[in-house]
Amino acid sequence: MLNGSTAKKKWGFQGNPELHAASEITIRGVLTMLRSKLNQSDTRSVIPLGHGDPSAFPCFRTSPIAEDAIAAAVRSAKFNGYSSTVGIAPARRAMENGSAAKKRWGFQGNPELHAASEITIRGVLTMLLSKLNQSDTRPVIPLGHGDPSAFPCFRTSPIAEDAIADAVRSAKFNGYSSTVGIAPARSAVAKYLSQDLPDKLSADDVFLTVGCTQAIQTIITVLADSKANILLPKPGFPYYEAVCQSCHLEARHFDLLPDKDWEVDLDAVEALADENTVAMVIINPGNPCGNVFTHQHLQKVAETARKLGILVISDEVYDHLAFGKNPFVPMGVFGSITPVVTLGSISKRWIVPGWRLGWLVINDPNGIIKEHGIIESITGYLNISCDPPTFIQGAVPDILGKTNDDFFSKIVNIIKECANTCYEGIQDVHGIICPSKPEGSMFVMVKLDPSVFEDIKDDMEFCVKLAKEESVLILPGITVGLKNWLRVTFAIEPTYLEDGIKRLKTFCERHSKKK
Repeated sequence: MLNGSTAKKKWGFQGNPELHAASEITIRGVLTMLRSKLNQSDTRSVIPLGHGDPSAFPCFRTSPIAEDAIAAAVRSAKFNGYSSTVGIAPARRAMENGSAAKKRWGFQGNPELHAASEITIRGVLTMLLSKLNQSDTRPVIPLGHGDPSAFPCFRTSPIAEDAIADAVRSAKFNGYSSTVGIAPARSAVAKYLSQDLPDKLSADDVFLTVGCTQAIQTIITVLADSKANILLPKPGFPYYEAVCQSCHLEARHFDLLPDKDWEVDLDAVEALADENTVAMVIINPGNPCGNVFTHQHLQKVAETARKLGILVISDEVYDHLAFGKNPFVPMGVFGSITPVVTLGSISKRWIVPGWRLGWLVINDPNGIIKEHGIIESITGYLNISCDPPTFIQGAVPDILGKTNDDFFSKIVNIIKECANTCYEGIQDVHGIICPSKPEGSMFVMVKLDPSVFEDIKDDMEFCVKLAKEESVLILPGITVGLKNWLRVTFAIEPTYLEDGIKRLKTFCERHSKKK
């Protein structure tokens, strides 16, 4: 550990002043400024005539029907998972009012957004879903994404459900929240994460986001600059590439090493970095590799980042979903060596990705991130973007503080058993090799050998035909950066997993070259 002064150290990142300037002209930005001017010694009530949110007043309480609808939806356990990117079908009311084909209109869609979305996991899975054989009456086996919430054995904690219902019925959380999150929820996240850290976090270190995806979007946007570049893992989570593309931030890729339990190739990191490199990203526990980094390796990552003068962005959305030889160690442990931005959420550990509550957290006891304007830029960006639902934030203290260890143990044990079933089952599948047993998250990367098949040239064709013929969805490795690999999700109902592996084996035998 390095304990000396960091005042003279040159760091390669800087906040984006345009985000702060843009946020100052918004209603929220101006109201935030006006609140800072209040006379704290004035004991009279503040009269809020500045914004259109009367929800704090009892006479404006929402309908009991609306409150009951939220509570019923949560307790049904039908809406804890990811939704379609355009919204779930029952909630959409599309109306078409005739053709406008001959009229010339002055607007056009942005093709860059469509192109960026095609490289995301959701984009590829949507394509694979469209390839399913509608006449196949067997259930679809979803081995393609990390959302097991639809399966009864992965139902979230009753404490979490009750916390949402109580927050809604309290009528305290129907209004707008602060753009950085409400204070009790920020404090609860700080307390929750501090349990594993040497330097305790404060509420001011925590920014609440719409799932971990908005946390990713926020930090990438803040760091984007015309000359800047960022180092991303390969394989990795393609949402980082999509956001970099939309922000015109150059992405450079370092390898994760399959023969070393998917450790970061730190020599490659040093070779890729230059004076315009702002940060490197790690994902721990690993998506898509199912690995868990050791304490020793994470310290080497921190020391390398310090040497290069860059941030470490640590994606820990699968925190504590570790079930192998290595315990989960948060990157924030090494915040005194190099500045760390931690990204996380309640999505995976509580099995509620549809609740969209995440966080971006500053682990930087030396104050380097603040000194370089990153905090101001994060606040500025959140001032001009959306917030997680206030009633979800209102439930966070009880969700984080009252969920018992029995729930977490149950979930981890189910995932561990599924990981073993998947690993052992894949050993018997022709043309697929699993280099290491998964020890964390919900995934494993397996290598595909197209040469053993008659009519399959690569991983994408393999996954398309598998969807068509067997109604099994597996993510092609090219989506996460490795051609002719597959990312297999094992966190599903065990009987479905066993059926999926049987179908996978049958498919590979059917397409294998005849001897």
